[in-house]
Amino acid sequence: MTSLMREQRSLRRRAGLRAPPRLPHALLGIALGLATVVAARRRQRSFAGRTVLVTGGSRGLGLELAREFGRRGARVAICARDAETLDRARVDLERRDIAVCAMAVDVREANAVAGAVRSVVERWGALDVLVNNAGVITVGPLETMTLADFDDAIRTTFGGALHATQAALPLMRARGEGHIVNIVSVGGKIPVPHLLPYVAGKFALAGFSEGLAAEVRPWGIAVTTVYPGLMRTGSPRHALFKGDHRAEYAWFSIADAIPGLAMHVERAARRIADACARRAPVLTLTVPARVAIAFHAVAPGTTSRLLSLVTRLLPVASGHGTRAVRGRDSETEWSRSALTRPSQRAEQTQNQA
Repeated sequence: MTSLMREQRSLRRRAGLRAPPRLPHALLGIALGLATVVAARRRQRSFAGRTVLVTGGSRGLGLELAREFGRRGARVAICARDAETLDRARVDLERRDIAVCAMAVDVREANAVAGAVRSVVERWGALDVLVNNAGVITVGPLETMTLADFDDAIRTTFGGALHATQAALPLMRARGEGHIVNIVSVGGKIPVPHLLPYVAGKFALAGFSEGLAAEVRPWGIAVTTVYPGLMRTGSPRHALFKGDHRAEYAWFSIADAIPGLAMHVERAARRIADACARRAPVLTLTVPARVAIAFHAVAPGTTSRLLSLVTRLLPVASGHGTRAVRGRDSETEWSRSALTRPSQRAEQTQNQA
């Protein structure tokens, strides 16, 4: 038997064949290879020693992004309008041992945004990543919307991103590196009914972001345009609702909490940080959002007809007319039911209370 085995090994050597590795050794090799890949990816996804500025960073997705970048070692600056909410966010981040700078800033004001960027650089020496996340949502039929609603949406969502980008770009260009992440929305690709001011601001930001990516790439600066679908952030409480505001809030808050349709904000933040780490140009979150955007791209007319059918199911323009009411003041038994429980939990974890 021993002689036969030696002869078989000799034949394999002459034929250029190797004996298969023993199973335990093969498994060990695979495990070591996987561990090496995972460790390399973790190093690539680290933001240790880097500085990240998140606009609209006091609650919801903005706050969760600040947490995520902070977990990965970044120094995080956040800005928002409301000082009280901003202070709670600062305390939350400090409790997680994240180096944080919190600034009360209205992103609609170019000088205020430029001052915030200067403060970050003076404090930490550089700005590596800018996340444009600030925005406003006003929900209701078109006939309830005023010019002020559209003006506020465009000045906040698009204008805020433009101001921050204009302040950060010269600094990034001088260093020959930097990254800008623009949080758009599926509403920046598909004209969602009863959200026209929001849609107008997001469409503007989408075009600006993708055009910006092409222009600044030669300078060593990356731009990631993010198109999230629905997310459980607890944000409906702070959105504005018009017309039959209670009915509008009910459908909006329920849609925001549907499993399979709405994404956990923590998972969204991880995906966005990963995309930033690998300098991905575009990221679309949730399968429904990807499907809807792709369908609209190939059949825009059909999309329009389908959306017109959806519009017929939405509340009519009645009640408070053009007066805007906060979501937290528009509660009903439907908006505070088991259907919205996931969103209610997000309110607590995402500083939405």
